[in-house]
Amino acid sequence: MDNNSTMDATNSLHDLSNKALVERNIMPQGISLIDPAAVAKASQQDLKALADNCIKANACNKLQVIAEQIRFLQKQAEGILLEAQRNAKLHHAACNFVKQPGHIYHLYQRESGQLYFSMLSPEEWGSSAPSQNYKGSFRLEQDRSWTPLSQLQTKNDELNLIENFLPSDTTTNTFLQSVMLNSSS
Repeated sequence: MDNNSTMDATNSLHDLSNKALVERNIMPQGISLIDPAAVAKASQQDLKALADNCIKANACNKLQVIAEQIRFLQKQAEGILLEAQRNAKLHHAACNFVKQPGHIYHLYQRESGQLYFSMLSPEEWGSSAPSQNYKGSFRLEQDRSWTPLSQLQTKNDELNLIENFLPSDTTTNTFLQSVMLNSSS
């Protein structure tokens, strides 16, 4: 809305206070109203109060929507911070090999408390496993984040959904296919 429109609307409101209200008919179509005061406003102040109440209710509703969105964003921010903490902890775990995106690694904790990654799952260690506690398996993603093995299907579904929304040019598709293939390992 430009300034002229705003001024016109404001002037119209001021002009309203100078005009008379429409006459009330307490017997429309010959039927007497039970409470004529409830269906008609008697003064300019009544109309202004009604408008003010409507404006206040409308503003409150919009603010409630914004408050709900803020709560949702706060929840998302908390999730992002927790994920960042987990990723930092996993990236600081000891490792004697170069981790490659798209591969699954298994986290263990030695009796000394040291966390370390292994390429061997608990099943692959078998009975020859050193004294260690298995903490979980994770896939290293292209963005260097970690996805727990229990969430791989959800992550793959998200990646497939994203792929459907991206442009179909061959360069993008070739890149995405390589990302998807690495992530499916």
